[in-house]
Amino acid sequence: MKTIIAACSQNLSGSRASVRTALHTLLAARWPSQRDVRSWLQLLSVLQWVLSFLLLGTVSLLVLIYLVFTSFWPISALYLAWIIFDWDTPEKGGRRLPCLRRWTVWRHFRDYFPVKLVKTHDLSPSHNYIIGSHPHGILCVGAFCNFITGSTGFGEMFPGIRPFLTTLAGNFRLPVFREYLMSGGLCPVTRRAIGYLLSKNGTGNAVAIVIGGAAESLSCRPGVTTLILKNRKGFVRMALQHGAYLVPSFSFGENDLFRQVVFEEGSWMRSIQQRFQKMMGFAPCVFYGRGLTSVHSRGFLPYARPITTVVGEPVMVPKIEDPSCETVDMYHEMYIRSLLKLFNENKTKYGLSETDELHIL
Repeated sequence: MKTIIAACSQNLSGSRASVRTALHTLLAARWPSQRDVRSWLQLLSVLQWVLSFLLLGTVSLLVLIYLVFTSFWPISALYLAWIIFDWDTPEKGGRRLPCLRRWTVWRHFRDYFPVKLVKTHDLSPSHNYIIGSHPHGILCVGAFCNFITGSTGFGEMFPGIRPFLTTLAGNFRLPVFREYLMSGGLCPVTRRAIGYLLSKNGTGNAVAIVIGGAAESLSCRPGVTTLILKNRKGFVRMALQHGAYLVPSFSFGENDLFRQVVFEEGSWMRSIQQRFQKMMGFAPCVFYGRGLTSVHSRGFLPYARPITTVVGEPVMVPKIEDPSCETVDMYHEMYIRSLLKLFNENKTKYGLSETDELHIL
């Protein structure tokens, strides 16, 4: 009996020693600092944004199709009825939720890169504006962060101005994703949608258009400042038809967020990309960024590179319902000159050298 009691006492003492050792090891371990926590929150905010834009629409569509073949089919039927009823809303100003712009997650998103907005001139709430956003980059991070979220202070810098950002009309046909886009203030890049904001939504509207589009994304890579703009004149015609002022903006650092495999003009891969772009509206870029666990691994997250979006001086545009080609060309040239001035005056401030030039194709 004494032997059993002694054995139990010895085991109990050993257990206590093990617990003390474990507690000591735990207390001695390095706890995450505030800086570590901020870095994780920033990384997670960018991750949710990338996954939302790449997967939310497709996954939602697949889930609704799957539900059709289950006892939950009324969910798919009701949502389909809702989309049919709500079909034209994206082209009539959308359904933006101001609270979405104030989400805390967008501040972490901003600080990951970080993204900064620079104002050079005032925008009067008594006018409407078309903001040309350059360059396209891969995912238009600068345009999204500055014109859709309130994290960089657009509302404070330009009081009375309501910013909108245009994107592919096809995105608004994807279930759930369309609601997500509209809630942030995105609208289709169509004449009808832009025309509504510039003529039937009062004044103080600023519609941002990434003019280079998918074609420009195919040439996106670090150190390259080439824009597809020379034959893009539809935005100028719309500005003239509605009397909206033209405002150039340039996001320095946008092209540094990803690495892309750029195929030469005339190659068969480039031809496939261009054909896909014409059919689907977007280009299948072959790109990579950093991984989720390490900056040294490859993945689909953007690299943490500073982005500075500079909003330039408005080009005053008269209202002409049916502008001639010569008038469109004249204001298009004025816009290009204003953009070049903006680029040249700010390039050395935000990471480029004095010898860097803006090439417009």
